[in-house]
Amino acid sequence: MNLPLNFETLIEDANTLNLYKQLITQLNKDLVYANIDLEFNEEVLPTSLKLMLHKTLYHLIQTKFSDYINLLYIVDVSEQKVKTLDGSDLLKLSEEVTFLILQREWQKVWYKNSHL
Repeated sequence: MNLPLNFETLIEDANTLNLYKQLITQLNKDLVYANIDLEFNEEVLPTSLKLMLHKTLYHLIQTKFSDYINLLYIVDVSEQKVKTLDGSDLLKLSEEVTFLILQREWQKVWYKNSHL
């Protein structure tokens, strides 16, 4: 599997394989495990998904950093990937982490569905 390199490609791949709803389900499951008060409807538009997740991550980084770290752990985002990001601009950082989370969730969903 080649991981999508941007949000648009990720959503395109998910829609092409009819796995967008499973992506939302997986994300919701991990948000519950991380005790993050955010849940997406399966019909959420990709742009709204990205915006709401980004906004939540930005808030977590600023006010509940341990919850943010816990979410990264539960989703299993690569620590090395996060460490390569520039943390000087929290808005940009949270946007990039949003993509890393969605990318990792996509990887889980793709793997589960390709090995059925």
